[in-house]
Amino acid sequence: MDALEKTQTEVEQQKPSASETAADVTASETVEPEGEETAEQTDKDKKPRSMKDEIIEWVKAFVFAGVIVALVFGFVIRPVEVKGHSMEPTLQNSDRLIEWMLFYTPKQGDIVILSEKTGLDEALVKRVIATEGQTVEINDAGEVLVDGALLNEDYIYEPVDQEHHGDWDYPVTVPEGCIFVMGDNRNHSTDSRFVEVGFVDVDEVIGKVVLRLSPLSSFGLIN
Repeated sequence: MDALEKTQTEVEQQKPSASETAADVTASETVEPEGEETAEQTDKDKKPRSMKDEIIEWVKAFVFAGVIVALVFGFVIRPVEVKGHSMEPTLQNSDRLIEWMLFYTPKQGDIVILSEKTGLDEALVKRVIATEGQTVEINDAGEVLVDGALLNEDYIYEPVDQEHHGDWDYPVTVPEGCIFVMGDNRNHSTDSRFVEVGFVDVDEVIGKVVLRLSPLSSFGLIN
């Protein structure tokens, strides 16, 4: 009996008291994870960027933006200004346009910008009348036919008069890799009808006119 009482007394002495248990819980609850301490310490170690660093970042941003703009306006689109009256009434003198250059292949009816190598030592804006392999003819009424079919040209200023049929004996066939162009103001345009320009190599086509920027009253897509 004495041994049993002695054993119970030893067990009771080994049990933690309620106050000791609460203290342990409180201590464990107030322990902060090492990760949070590291994050806070890292934030404290960060130094604010200097004015020099800020300026360098801004310069880099402006240079990058400049490169992008140069690429876009050098290879994709480009603003141009009409000089002269050869494309009236579709385009007027001093109209400001946007031309599309990337992956462009000339098609009949398109208004295109031609390089300075087309014979007149200046860039030209004209309409594509025919492409390689097609035949072009101007009849006595001043109307234009392509492959024997009369073109529906509601965009021209007036039909071609006798003095502006050009230097060809019609019909003529457009050579491979070339186009035949004319101005919409047929009697006030130097174009493929005349030897000064003649058939235009497609490599001399810079791009297609797609948009008129000004005047604002005429802003919109070019058909």
